[in-house]
Amino acid sequence: MPELPEVEIVRRGLGKHVVGRTIESVEPLHPRALRRHLAGPDDFAAALRGRRITAALRRGKYLWLPVEDDALLAHLGMSGQLIVGDAQRPLSPHVRVRLTFTDGGTDLRFTDQRTFGHLSLVVGGATLPAPIAHIAPDPLEPAFDLAAVTARLRTRHTGIKRALLDQSLVSGIGNIYADEALWRARLHWARETQLLRPVAIRGLFAAVRDVFDEALSAGGTSFDSLYVNVNGQSGYFERSLAVYGRADQPCPRCGTPVRRDPFMNRSAFTCPTCQPRPRVRL
Repeated sequence: MPELPEVEIVRRGLGKHVVGRTIESVEPLHPRALRRHLAGPDDFAAALRGRRITAALRRGKYLWLPVEDDALLAHLGMSGQLIVGDAQRPLSPHVRVRLTFTDGGTDLRFTDQRTFGHLSLVVGGATLPAPIAHIAPDPLEPAFDLAAVTARLRTRHTGIKRALLDQSLVSGIGNIYADEALWRARLHWARETQLLRPVAIRGLFAAVRDVFDEALSAGGTSFDSLYVNVNGQSGYFERSLAVYGRADQPCPRCGTPVRRDPFMNRSAFTCPTCQPRPRVRL
């Protein structure tokens, strides 16, 4: 699933290619993509026609395009893509919604092979759509409050990686970047949050910001064709991953083989030397 850097790359592309343009037509091509728009696909299409996109915004893994006072809200799910291109190009079988613009230029297509992503129109949601108001600010937002997050972490009784994935605490961090930040901070994913000192938490979030910045510079992480930016190009941060997906390969820092552990129906990757597992308290 795309994480903050991948979604931010898409947001920047939308800012460049669709902001300031007026929607001429909306073609709903698969009802599942609009399942969160409860009034239905026809209402979605009618409500967007003639509306001007004024910005491209993001919180965590969600994107939205303000259209006057309302918001076109998007979540990419596992395989969603927002692709800008020649309006005359053939439609792929996975295009779920297509938008054209009054200037007659490129169109915007929501493509989603696995159909876990979705679009909806949120009335009055231009500043922050109500369906995502519960999601916490991400570490790159000015609204992110490290002191408040630190205090909340130290009252919890859970592993640090599980806490990082809690979007009500901090948004935008998924499996890939949690593992990479924890490796940089030399913290094991099972370290208990209530036992972490504030200096360790500060170091961890500095690592989160660093790995996000580097991933953004590399265009995000693409393991397959299901994540691309708005021009259809893949990111190449995969080449810089230290531990994620590198089980049994040498740690770039010390050479110890990377370990893979089951974690929440996924995997956690660590260096056993740089990130020793915490002792079980008796």
